[in-house]
Amino acid sequence: MRILVLLALAGCNNGLTGLTQADDDTSDVGVDSDTVVDVDTEPDTEPDVDTEADTEPPPPPIVRFIAIGDAGANPASQTEVADAAQAFCAVRGCDFALYLGDNFYQTGVSGYTDPRFQTNFEIPYANLDFPFYGVLGNHDLGGDGLGLDWDQDKANYQVDYTAQSSKWTMPSEYYVMHDGMPHPRADAVPEETLTLFGLDTTRMFFGNTLGTQTVQTDWLAAELTASSSPWKVGFGHHPYVSNGRHGNAGAYEGLTELLDFIGINEIIRGQYVKDFFDDAGCGELDVYFSGHDHNRQILPEPSGCDTLFVVSGAGAKHTDFHGGGLRPVNNTEFQDDQENGFVWAEINGNQLTLYVVDADGDEHGPYLHFR
Repeated sequence: MRILVLLALAGCNNGLTGLTQADDDTSDVGVDSDTVVDVDTEPDTEPDVDTEADTEPPPPPIVRFIAIGDAGANPASQTEVADAAQAFCAVRGCDFALYLGDNFYQTGVSGYTDPRFQTNFEIPYANLDFPFYGVLGNHDLGGDGLGLDWDQDKANYQVDYTAQSSKWTMPSEYYVMHDGMPHPRADAVPEETLTLFGLDTTRMFFGNTLGTQTVQTDWLAAELTASSSPWKVGFGHHPYVSNGRHGNAGAYEGLTELLDFIGINEIIRGQYVKDFFDDAGCGELDVYFSGHDHNRQILPEPSGCDTLFVVSGAGAKHTDFHGGGLRPVNNTEFQDDQENGFVWAEINGNQLTLYVVDADGDEHGPYLHFR
């Protein structure tokens, strides 16, 4: 279990160690001419060996990034959030963005040449000079948000656009990303600091109906085991826990198991999304970023799941919290449903620092977490 603390962020200055050259001036030393002095005519050619060399490995790189979700609806609002991100990143630094799905409302794109790649991505984020690691949301897969569409290539269009863009990065429907991966923009993710796990949560909704649940679960478990990074960061569209209108996985839309006599109730309430995280994510991922609910929340580890959850789904619009009802109310360190914006993260050693930033530039934080 992590120790969660909220405190002011302290700055630190890097000191420089001065090296003083020894004084070897012997010009004032007299020599008795009657004294026989042995002279070494064979100069020492052995190199000096520093027996006190610093053997400590260098510290892992500091990594900084932003998380933006549900942004594919309103280019004007996207641009406002992008301008706030540009200003914030100019001060604190950003290496990449996590782009959390529902990239194109209401029903995805029609091909990798669809003009919405320009109007809803390239143009609004033109001034953000770093890669965007994207995942798919339910609207991206069509059916007006159902995640099913007559066009079975909806996902492939966004994957294929990776080759057309210097910024958009979605090598597959779900994927792992760290330094050394065979992708031209993977160098923004140094493996000695973190590994990113991009998930396709929409496919999880249908369990093994589409033959993907077990495959993705086994894939994540294997990749988590293979990763040597100290920080393991997951990101996908749907939340595991949320105080937004959609609510917690397994009880999305306020639905309960009592309605499972209706054949599709488990699918609608996200039981298979919950199963996925219970089986492969909880306690294995250090932090998981998601969208789907159009607000921003920082949720410490819920009961039975030793993972920090961050919702950042206000990239272009915001909706209010559900206000209780049949949905549980989760403990949060921060939550806001009144402003568009994003979440900024920094990983430095064993510390994760989060700031929540509004579209008008207002900042909330820092919120500190430790491994």
